[in-house]
Amino acid sequence: MATQAQPEGRSPRAEVSNREIVDHWFDVAADRIGVADDARVVLRSSYREVAVQVPLRQADGRIHCYQGFRVQHNGARGPYKGGVRYHPEVDLDEVRALASLMTWKTALVDVPFGGAKGGIDCDPSELVSDELQKITRSFIDKIAKVIGPQRDIPAPDVNTNAQVMAWMMDEYGKLYGHTPAIVTGKPISLGGSLGREAATGRGVVLCFREAAPLLDLRPDGATVVIQGFGNVGGWAGRIMAQLGAKVIGASDAHGAIHGEAGLDAEALWAHVRAGGRLPDFPGADVITPAELLALECDVLIPAALGGMIHAANADAVNARMIVEGANSPTTPRADEILADKGVLVVPDVLANAGGVIVSYFEWVQNLQHLAWDERKVNDRLGTRMRKAFRAVHHRAREEGESLRVASYALAIERVAQAARDRGYITEADVPYKP
Repeated sequence: MATQAQPEGRSPRAEVSNREIVDHWFDVAADRIGVADDARVVLRSSYREVAVQVPLRQADGRIHCYQGFRVQHNGARGPYKGGVRYHPEVDLDEVRALASLMTWKTALVDVPFGGAKGGIDCDPSELVSDELQKITRSFIDKIAKVIGPQRDIPAPDVNTNAQVMAWMMDEYGKLYGHTPAIVTGKPISLGGSLGREAATGRGVVLCFREAAPLLDLRPDGATVVIQGFGNVGGWAGRIMAQLGAKVIGASDAHGAIHGEAGLDAEALWAHVRAGGRLPDFPGADVITPAELLALECDVLIPAALGGMIHAANADAVNARMIVEGANSPTTPRADEILADKGVLVVPDVLANAGGVIVSYFEWVQNLQHLAWDERKVNDRLGTRMRKAFRAVHHRAREEGESLRVASYALAIERVAQAARDRGYITEADVPYKP
């Protein structure tokens, strides 16, 4: 199982947690649009939180008891939707934050889902495939009563992939019959959607293309640095290269590299997928993760874990634009520093929404027993991403706000509208803005 890239040098929890980051931006946007204090409690807190034991008898005969979580944040706009991550630092607070972020993300790109997230506090790099399968099946068996194709649909996240989704679908099917729509991000052979694996990275590139004219940039010839050359960063780098951009730096859990003349993104992807260590890529100069962030470039794509751009390193960032491929990669204090430096930040809640958009497409195909070709998937992804970016940019320009605050404001208003229509929030709680 490939691990999600995470640069060395600090824990993402050292300065501020993912929960604090998401709550901070929710409160900033809620202040702007006048959300009442009691309504904030409803919109910010989780509807349901499930914590389960996931015991595993290991090869030495001892039982290791992992903790699994599924948090359903808000379902006003539709079934809960969100990934499941396997990482030793997963805890309930982090899953709460990520579930909340999914609520705002699905609303912002206007797919009919609410927000959820899940995770298990295991390190997949220390487990063999059979152990991962046992953990996955045990987890689904324990949360099966609170998920379902019309209730809550899991998807891949950090350290999970199509194979993990296949195990989840199969385990759920043992209980309720063959149900492809129970998860998205599945293998194509089991009802997965063409274009899903690349969708998050492709969405990052689509956002870059929309934002580039604001800085008089063009994809052709733009210089790119990617922090976290995993699935999201790898696809973003390869697609950027196809557009004529030059990837000059990349990092993962093993280290960072630089190539002033440009790195071959396709060859680097093949090298990593084959099990090669990123610092061993031929022809590249090995640098530190701190040096990577300081590289002069047109666009920096942080695609690792949360909190990687923080108060201690934000001033060193030497990019004109940041397009956030990871969730909460930039702390609020870092965001202020970047704004003072004139760096344009396309926020995670918008930039990495391509994955959930194509997950929606996969779900629709499963429910209708249809399969779209990849061009149709990519075309529809592009339409939704461009529409979302333009709505956010218009709001930001009209209100004099950052793209991040505008994104949260739009999303909160859309969730509040659904809640008003359902009857548990009034216009006095969240003023209506058409």
